[in-house]
Amino acid sequence: MSRRRRVYEGKGKVLYEGPEPGTLIQFFKDDASTEPGAGADVIDGKGVLNNRISEYVFGHLNAIGIPTHFIRRLNMREQLVREVEMIPLIVTVRNIAAGSLSRRLGIEEGVPLPRSIVEFSLNSDELGNPLVTEEHITAFGWASPPELDDMMALAIRINDFLSGLFLGAGMQLVDFKIECGRLFEGDMMRIILADEISPDSCRLMDLATRQRLDSRVEGGDGVAVSAYSEVARRLGIMNENEPTRAAGPVLVK
Repeated sequence: MSRRRRVYEGKGKVLYEGPEPGTLIQFFKDDASTEPGAGADVIDGKGVLNNRISEYVFGHLNAIGIPTHFIRRLNMREQLVREVEMIPLIVTVRNIAAGSLSRRLGIEEGVPLPRSIVEFSLNSDELGNPLVTEEHITAFGWASPPELDDMMALAIRINDFLSGLFLGAGMQLVDFKIECGRLFEGDMMRIILADEISPDSCRLMDLATRQRLDSRVEGGDGVAVSAYSEVARRLGIMNENEPTRAAGPVLVK
């Protein structure tokens, strides 16, 4: 089985050329951190869990009419996705004060926000993914005003869905980040959700204990992968004794 051409490699994933024009294979890595400048430690099995969780979420989003790049899962670590022109922005939706918002504004972590807040950041690890305004975005041509409106609308709809999904599984969605891309279909172009949604891109906490259940949990690798596994189990994706290790990448023909 021949290896396919690598198109892009990020902190948590690798993209390879797909089996058909307009498709890519998205491979999930075990890298421990998705934060810029972090080390290269790995959490064995994390990529398998993120693949399954992201498949579950994107499949449900597709089913309710939210356009995404997800087509289907190929194996334990890979998905087949549509190729899109990525918009160089990170869209963050915040429901509860945490992380950089708490540090910037002096708000205690865990305080519910008056309403959900949507923020834009430039997707640049070298610059530390700085916050940007709509003025920056339109002035530098990263996205047009109509595209920003579409991204905001997608983010709000996704937040509504994810909040209910995780609440039903005994978890609270603190915040999450998404990336969007332009999908060209003939003469038409539309903005769709790309990348992934998993504990790497969400802050989650247990409703009862307030314990964190995401990539930012404190402790060793075993503690971290346990949190990922717990999210998968609560969503009904993986059985208690299902293995999370799989050799890879194994690429489709």
